[in-house]
Amino acid sequence: MLSTPLTFEATNWPILAHGLRVRWVDVDPATLTIDLDDLAAKITPATRAIVVVHWLGYPVDLNRLREIVDRAEEAHGFRPLVIEDCAQAWGATYRGSPLGNHGNVCVYSFGAIKILTCGSGGLIVLPDEDLHRRARLRRWLGIERQADRVHGDYDVAEWGYRFPMNDISAAIGLSNLEIVDGLLARTRRNAAFYDKELSGIAGVEHTERADDREPSFWAYPLKVADRTSFMRKMADAGIMTSIISRRNDAHSCVAAARGELPGLDRVHDRVVYVPVGWWLSEEDRAHIADTIRSGW
Repeated sequence: MLSTPLTFEATNWPILAHGLRVRWVDVDPATLTIDLDDLAAKITPATRAIVVVHWLGYPVDLNRLREIVDRAEEAHGFRPLVIEDCAQAWGATYRGSPLGNHGNVCVYSFGAIKILTCGSGGLIVLPDEDLHRRARLRRWLGIERQADRVHGDYDVAEWGYRFPMNDISAAIGLSNLEIVDGLLARTRRNAAFYDKELSGIAGVEHTERADDREPSFWAYPLKVADRTSFMRKMADAGIMTSIISRRNDAHSCVAAARGELPGLDRVHDRVVYVPVGWWLSEEDRAHIADTIRSGW
């Protein structure tokens, strides 16, 4: 499977859990998402699936991705399954359409720190009825929920897991659905404020903003000079910053998959994430911007 190393480990470890081999695709320094040129070069007849991450809720160019997969199918006679990691991308859109509507398998997270939260759990969007049917079965041990278990009159044709969301999480999620659009709008306003107020600052570089997509801004990325000093300055001002996760290809459990990733190398030690969420007041975000503008 082809995947990106710039993500939280939860994206890639299921590949290993299923006994598959991961092959890393480079990162586009402009977007921090998968480098589609490198992806196209690395698809082979052995490629069975491709994982793309809408990192921080910034959508990958899905039309270009479809073209790459189309060409791979023509060349190799097999169409790799595309899995979109939308864990941070609730509400994000690509060419006016919400993610989850572009013909791929999409996986969302409803963890406690996500924009739409259920406390835990998630959502899978599947592109065809057969996958949907199998997922419904496999989430509960392969048993039809309407099966006659009183008399034992049922058959499990394909075994599964016990992965249902519990009722408490569902209730939390339903309540959050009533307010999530407003929270997302406030988060985007905060991001627009940073886009304006942090432009033209020495030692600070922004990521891409393409007109055909609307990010969710689960976090706000900056590429900064001397990241250690930047984070220390922010901490001294009472502002939390984060690197979120270690580049996945650096972990010893995937040492055999390591390779040259020059795009990721160019940005990995410069990227830092600053608070942008709906909970920030106007005073909070002004304090963050003023602190960055004052230098480090």
